[in-house]
Amino acid sequence: MPVLATALGLSLLGSCGGLLVASSLILFPRRLRTRVVPWLVSYAVGALLGVAFLALLPEALAELAPASVFGTLLAGIVAFFILEKLVLLRHCHTDECEVHGATAPLVFIGDAFHNFLDGAIICTAVMTSVPLGVNTAIAVAAHEIPQEVGDVAILLASGYSRGRALLLNLVTGASGIVGALVAFLTVEIVPGVRPFILAISSASLLYIAMSDLIPDLHRGEIDANAARQVLLITAGIGTIVLFERLVG
Repeated sequence: MPVLATALGLSLLGSCGGLLVASSLILFPRRLRTRVVPWLVSYAVGALLGVAFLALLPEALAELAPASVFGTLLAGIVAFFILEKLVLLRHCHTDECEVHGATAPLVFIGDAFHNFLDGAIICTAVMTSVPLGVNTAIAVAAHEIPQEVGDVAILLASGYSRGRALLLNLVTGASGIVGALVAFLTVEIVPGVRPFILAISSASLLYIAMSDLIPDLHRGEIDANAARQVLLITAGIGTIVLFERLVG
């Protein structure tokens, strides 16, 4: 039960913590917001890559053969590509986003599914070790901050009031708790599935970082300063390494 409580708490932190920071950023002047959010995207890239390569995959490899781990990783990446094509997964990290024309229910459903996956990822990490769970929650929250800024901006552009937009995002963030519960029950019933979920979790984080965030950084759509990008990506990786050394 303490493990479940920790998993639920960190899942809530990862899913809704980003929204709390994002809601404060939305209150900032647009000019300041457009400077700060891109920096968070670069930091999130480092955190996501760090957790996937330095924490989740090594844990999966400790229990499964490399062929099984990387086969699952590959299948997960393909699955997330398909899900994004179906618009169940979509990402927006600025006030200007190509999905602004999408209907609010579509944004709502996509965000709820995304947060469900985040909750499952964090819970599975916690069931491996609490430090791994904390590191995973940090990476998820780092990505969720610019994501939530974009989501709130989309709803505001669609005519929603600031309060209603934040409330809708809070509701979708709560789906992370559902994801954590599903993951917890799945691992409790079938313990052998845990390393496979860790590999799929790595696929999710890598897909977000490498197919979504990094291309935007290269195109200069998020932040055109290459030196700052590298510095912040390194800071994201360094955060994961530092926490692993201090607590792991």
